[in-house]
Amino acid sequence: MKRIDWAQLASLLKARRFSREEPPAPEKRPRHIAFIMDGNGRWAQKRGLPRSAGHAAGTEALRAIIRACDDLKIEYMSIYAFSTENWNRPVDEVSTLMNLILRYFVSEIDELDEKGVRIRILGDMRAFPIEQRQALEQAQVRTAHNDGLKLNIALNYGGRAELVRAAQKLGEQCARGETQPDAIDADAISAQLYTAGQPDVDLLIRTGGEERLSNFLLWQTWYAEIIFDSTYWPDFDRARLIHDLNIFASRDRRFGRVKRA
Repeated sequence: MKRIDWAQLASLLKARRFSREEPPAPEKRPRHIAFIMDGNGRWAQKRGLPRSAGHAAGTEALRAIIRACDDLKIEYMSIYAFSTENWNRPVDEVSTLMNLILRYFVSEIDELDEKGVRIRILGDMRAFPIEQRQALEQAQVRTAHNDGLKLNIALNYGGRAELVRAAQKLGEQCARGETQPDAIDADAISAQLYTAGQPDVDLLIRTGGEERLSNFLLWQTWYAEIIFDSTYWPDFDRARLIHDLNIFASRDRRFGRVKRA
């Protein structure tokens, strides 16, 4: 596996866009924003770099977007970091992703905690190597009482698997006599999801040009506004985020109601 040239990577990331576009008013910003961070591999291949370099660059972009969401007072941020289907990728790419997960939490946890970010892992951590699992568990425990940005990191996550898990938990409650099938409603299902207690997603941004949900937060995005941004994730920066937030602010969210004249 070709090693990442960190100096070369840093030089490629230096050229960032600067935009005079102002963010929308606070009341027009989403409470909960979710990201499908796509395009890392294609970003690298376009530059003649290994896919691993794209994932490393994507980690740098993530660092900047977390800071931007915190600065913009977004309450909840969800990111799709590793899906249940990603295990099917080449072994060296999965290994790179595992190492980047560990590297990210080791290098970032102090700043995230200092800024009051609360981390919640969405997904089944049992499949991860012990070092990564311990880093994830420690990050959740360490930040559990923070009251700043609520950062959901989806790892070994699949929307269908999450719904199956919720159905199983409700079935177990019924079997124990703690509830009845006809008492199960949308709120009961929401309470069994990884995002229990959080508002549904207002805005979902998928970078990289693909236009699908890819099994991400299927229940929570039921009335989310969706922006399919052609920017590859390593190039997605604060300026692009503000641009997409203004698109969101311009939309008329009716939630199935008829628009009034």
